[in-house]
Amino acid sequence: MSDELWTAPAAPTQIDAVVSVPGSKSLTNRALVLAALAEGPSTIRGALRSRDTDLMASAIRQLGSSVASTSDDDLLVAPATLSGNCSIDCGLAGTVMRFVPPMAALASGDVAFDGDERARQRPMAAVIEALRVLGVGIDDDGRTCLPFTVHGRGSVPGGSVTIDASASSQFVSGLLLSGARYDQGLTVHHVGAPVPSLPHIDMTTAMLREHGVEVVCDSAAPQRATWRVTADPIRALDRSIEPDVSNAAPFLAAAMATAGRVTVAGWPHESLQPGGRLLDILVTMGATTDPTPEGLRLTGPGTLRGIAENLHDIGELVPTIAALCCLAADESTLTGIAHLAGHETDRLAALSREINALGGSVTRTDDGLVIRPRPLHGGVFRTYEDHRMATTAAILGLVVPGIRIENIGTTAKTFPGFQAAWLRMVDLPSTSSTPR
Repeated sequence: MSDELWTAPAAPTQIDAVVSVPGSKSLTNRALVLAALAEGPSTIRGALRSRDTDLMASAIRQLGSSVASTSDDDLLVAPATLSGNCSIDCGLAGTVMRFVPPMAALASGDVAFDGDERARQRPMAAVIEALRVLGVGIDDDGRTCLPFTVHGRGSVPGGSVTIDASASSQFVSGLLLSGARYDQGLTVHHVGAPVPSLPHIDMTTAMLREHGVEVVCDSAAPQRATWRVTADPIRALDRSIEPDVSNAAPFLAAAMATAGRVTVAGWPHESLQPGGRLLDILVTMGATTDPTPEGLRLTGPGTLRGIAENLHDIGELVPTIAALCCLAADESTLTGIAHLAGHETDRLAALSREINALGGSVTRTDDGLVIRPRPLHGGVFRTYEDHRMATTAAILGLVVPGIRIENIGTTAKTFPGFQAAWLRMVDLPSTSSTPR
């Protein structure tokens, strides 16, 4: 973590820019796991290169597969027999800590997992307990969180397991991605409060099907849902990764905040990413959108409208949406997001604390936030090593002079080069907003 503060650039006028964002983290890390478990080599084109995806690639290499760069953003993955006797650094990446242990259970030998200090506080019980039910040995000294060691035996019988995935959809996705390689396949039953971010599980099941795996889903009852993958070979597959809708969100928000216009190059016409729902919310707040030859163009309104939205399925976008709600003319209520307490930081607590320190009025409720617009002022905005907190502050800084962001470099988790891209959008040279 850096001790430097980055002064968020204020927009001198309405934003008018065309921006490009890197590939989807969610798609890249799922593609890496599936490629490592496949029958033959696969090429992943347009892969995101960031801390989270680099950690996933490193984990796969530690387990014996080859991951080689064939260009700046293309990866060739050559699978191999999974081996253990290694250590996996999860950093703060939820996909690594939740997707890789079910794969490590297929390795021959012990695989130790650990990560950043905050990673040791993130929920992991559902994955650890599920693997134990399936016969996998795990040592965690009773913590049910990082650090722990998976004792791989080269195979997993598979079968059926019941979990409570109400803290994260990644628990289900992580088990399904490796489940096709288990001897009997895998059936995952969820019992508990509704699973958050269900569209991310839909992304997982769609990608499994593309690799030739049979998947059966019954998620009509959100408190009792079932997913089954059969014991099928995972077919090698070359795929292209579409731009990350979540990484585009702050740039679209910039158009909203400044009544400007931003075009996101390469915006997918159809997408597996749940973040696509962002456009509906921004239109509700007053935006207009148009497809253009360059990409999706969004134009912000003169006045932002407040919203009342259940964001249960798109929790990753809450920090961006919360920033815009602070700038709206009316009160906003964001619900269905209690699970954000278990993300990179407790995002509900962090957003209310940091926005209120700038003069805002954000009240935390049992399952969300109530945001009442107030005049904001400059000050230090802490990020808690959370990339979404950093981009929230950057959005506010466009129209609130003097916001200084702690550890802007945390954006490299999913978007290396964010600062330079942000300054280009504002049409400022890279030296105009220096750390201080």
